[in-house]
Amino acid sequence: MAVSSLVLAFPPGPSAQSLDYLAAKLSYYADAWDVAEDLRNGVSEILVIDTRAPALYAAGHIPGAISLPHRLMDEAGTAHLARDKVYVTYCDGIGCNGSTKGAYKLAQLGFRVKELIGGLDFWKRDGHPLASGEQPGSLQGSAAGEDCGCA
Repeated sequence: MAVSSLVLAFPPGPSAQSLDYLAAKLSYYADAWDVAEDLRNGVSEILVIDTRAPALYAAGHIPGAISLPHRLMDEAGTAHLARDKVYVTYCDGIGCNGSTKGAYKLAQLGFRVKELIGGLDFWKRDGHPLASGEQPGSLQGSAAGEDCGCA
């Protein structure tokens, strides 16, 4: 019998497999709302890394993020990073793979990493503020934006 549903043409796996897959997916990615909330609340276990060129960082970046272009991520370029943190990498957005390259290089060097879904593009679409200049800035203690309902 032909399946009339395009969604069901490939039926979902058993719930246990779905749980494993979805837990794994969540361990690799973070969304803008969750990152913003952690930055607002001063969660010290994460550090956000802007993997773009320094000039782009200075023009506008996630408050609290540090600039570390993915091209500089080697033993020497990451020597100052603490080993007990989780690093959240981002770039311009889904049309850029700088965050993936950065996360890959950090993982290769033994760091724990996640990527920000949609990068700076989704951060701005969600209405989160930007910092500018060479200093990280901060979101700590600022008011939350409109709740997206994702939390």
